[in-house]
Amino acid sequence: MDVRDELMEHVPRLRRYARALINNRELADDLVQDTLERALARTGLFQPGTDLRAWLFTIMHNVFANQARKASARAVHVAVDDDSIAESELAVPSAQIQSLEMRDLDYALQRLPVEQRQVVLLVGLEEMSYADVALALNIPIGTVMSRLSRGRERLRALMAGTQPGAKLQVVR
Repeated sequence: MDVRDELMEHVPRLRRYARALINNRELADDLVQDTLERALARTGLFQPGTDLRAWLFTIMHNVFANQARKASARAVHVAVDDDSIAESELAVPSAQIQSLEMRDLDYALQRLPVEQRQVVLLVGLEEMSYADVALALNIPIGTVMSRLSRGRERLRALMAGTQPGAKLQVVR
């Protein structure tokens, strides 16, 4: 099977990870498209016999990091846990009925630092090995384990409401 054909098998995973990472359907789809464009343009760099999924997630991580760097350079940053901003300004109306637990989990995931969120999603959602995550994010395995541990602990605290500023959204 050609690398180009194999790419299509990974699109659902890329979309799921991008949507969990960004929490905006349109921007996530743009990230997947940018990732696939870059992968297609660089198929010659892929080494046959290696993990295509890890290669694609590496590309997605780099595209995401570049986009985040560019966006932070031109945008005004407002901290999500800034108490001077009403929660209603940060809430996004839901277009469909979702379980409260999933909504709370999504909210808690978005409150994690991006480095922890990436590792938690790749290990927990994508079921990637620590080695694959380390390869995809270009960090040591020890850093993967550390970020995963801190991310899981913070998620538990946010879900339990024991983390400072862990007010979960009120559904109206």
